[in-house]
Formats: sequence, C-alpha cells, structure tokens
Amino acid sequence: MHRGEACYSVVFPYDAALKAIIKEFRFIKYSATHRSFYVFASRWSLTELVESLAAKGITIDYGNVLHAEKLKEASAEISSEKEDHSRVLDDYMSYLLGLRLSESTINTYATFISNFISFLNGSPLESVNNDTVRLFVEDEVKKKQYAISSHRQLISAIKHFATLNLESAIDIDALIRPRKSSYLPTVLSKEEVIDLLRVTKNLKHRTVLALLYSSGLRIGELIDLELRMINIDRRQLFVKNAKGRKDRVVVLAESFIPLFRNYYMTYTPQHFFVENPKGGRYGAGSVRQFLKQSCKAAGITKRVTPHTLRHSYATHMIENGVGLRYVQDLLGHAKPETTMIYTHVAQKDLLQIRSPLDTALTALSKSDKDTLKLPFSDNISG
Repeated sequence: MHRGEACYSVVFPYDAALKAIIKEFRFIKYSATHRSFYVFASRWSLTELVESLAAKGITIDYGNVLHAEKLKEASAEISSEKEDHSRVLDDYMSYLLGLRLSESTINTYATFISNFISFLNGSPLESVNNDTVRLFVEDEVKKKQYAISSHRQLISAIKHFATLNLESAIDIDALIRPRKSSYLPTVLSKEEVIDLLRVTKNLKHRTVLALLYSSGLRIGELIDLELRMINIDRRQLFVKNAKGRKDRVVVLAESFIPLFRNYYMTYTPQHFFVENPKGGRYGAGSVRQFLKQSCKAAGITKRVTPHTLRHSYATHMIENGVGLRYVQDLLGHAKPETTMIYTHVAQKDLLQIRSPLDTALTALSKSDKDTLKLPFSDNISG
C-alpha cells in the first residue's frame, strides 16, 4: 500500500544500468519512504507491467509474483473474514440491546462471543453444533481458569447467540450451566472494620471505605453516585439504575455525615461523590488498590474486596436484629434467597446454640463422680 492505494513493488539488487531503464517508464514511480519503485495496481495490470519490462529485456521472477498474488488473496480473505466477524458481532450486540440487557452484561457476552467466532475459524454456522460449543467451552475454561460465575455467563452468552442464529445446529436446551457455587461470603468483624477505617489516613480514601460499609453499596454504585443523589437532611442517598435496573433508597449513617462534610469541604467534588483529578468518575481499580493497602496496615489477612464491605454491612445488620426483608430492600436484592446467605454467617443466633461438647462437659462437671471430672484444658501426663 502506498498513499492509500494498492501497488506492485518493483524490487531488484542495485544495478545502475537497470535502474536507468526502469526510470524511463513514466508509470513506474519511486518511493523514498519504501525505497523501491512501484506501480499503482488500479492503473496498470500485472500483465501490462510484465510485458512492458520484457520489451526492454527485463525478465520477472514469477515465483515472487505468484507469492505476492497469494499474499494479496490471503489478505483479501482475512479482510473478508474480519468483516464477517465484525458483522456477526454487531448483530449479536444489537440483539442484546433489544433485550434491554445492561451495558456491563452486553460487553461481557460480546467478549465471549468474539472469542467463540474466532474459535470457529470461518466455519459456516450451519456446521456449528453442541460438540463445537463443548470444545470451545472446555478450551476457554481451561485456558483462562474461569470461575463458576464466569463459566455460567459464557454458557448464557452462547445460548443468546444460538437463539439469534437459528441456522446453527446448536440445541439450546442441551446447553447446561454449571451449578452456582454455595461459598459463604468473606465478612469482616465490626472490630476489623473500625481498624480498617482507623489506619486509612487519606481523607478521601477513608470516606469512600466508610460509605461502602455504612450503606452497603456496590463498587459500581459508589463510582456512579452523583452528589445530587445525597440528601444529608433526610440521611438518605438515592441509588439510581442499580443492578437489575432498580432504583433504591439507602440510609446514611449519622456518624458518616461529619466525615462527609469534612471530605466535601476539603476536596470540593463538583459532580460525582468521588472524582478523579480531571473531575470524572473515580476508578474502581484505585479503590481496590488503597483498600488492599489499608488491610495490610490493619493486619487483616483475609482476601478483602470492596464487595466484602457490602457483605459485612449485610451480616452486621442481621446481627443487630434488622429484619431480613428490610436488609433485602437496602441491598437491592430481587430475591430473598440472595439475602438469606448472610444469615449463615451472622453470629447473633449461632452463638446462642450450645455445642454438644459444652453440654456434655457441663453435665460431667456437675457429677459427683471424680472419674468423670476430666482436666479438659490442662496437660495430661501419661
């Protein structure tokens, strides 16, 4: 390519006499950029070029010519494949937009399908079946070490793809998502939360962590939070268009308000609750970074993310006696089952349950039989 047009390049080992002959042809130009002679392919055919040079006694290496033509054909095929790839992906994203999926979900699914199209390597959709999908999924999960949640999203993305492209041989009903993990969330104790805030010296960072915990916000909700959504007088903040396209009202902690006022007077944000140096949205990665530093300073060895503070908020609310239905509303959960997971890590009721070991030892300690009075906590000599 030269000046936006396809060209034939005329290349030869340096020869002054040959160079002089080449320069006689007005249609053969010289490019200082590429350091070679060239002919615009749109103006002269390869046959005309070869015949013109042959008339001057200059022979052409047809091996190189054929190689160049093959490269040109291959380039055209690659370009065509890229166009097809782009078209299929654009159609897929338009389809997802029509389903009113969130921007985050569309981007995630589009990434999966882009990889799937590349995996197909130009195979016609009619030949794509469940075996093809299985091989792709196995390759992706193994290569990228997907978590269960990502694996489930991958299958969902392919289900949508198959629904849109009915000409494929994919049996949608046979595409099974792996079962959700039933891991309990990591939760900080109340003492760990206070330690975390105490060691966070930077006022902006401390205010961000305090709001994440005190209001149970998701990191995306905090990043998108605008100042106009905060109502100090009513001790409320309005979370707009959160996960699942739901709005909700969240309570502001009384202890957070003086911290917020100090932060606001110091940093004077203009639009968002927390802003980057240019006044735009703050980066979620930055929050994760200073949270990690604060955890290290506080001596917290658990794996803590911004979402851990939300887990801790929900768990501590339940421990404080707040009803499950209220916690569900404050968190913005669509189903009570999602909120109920926090009842498994809340200690309020669990600590009231006595272990059979405790009851057995209590019974033994009240017995008159000396043989049953075991020195349970002491060293026992042989």
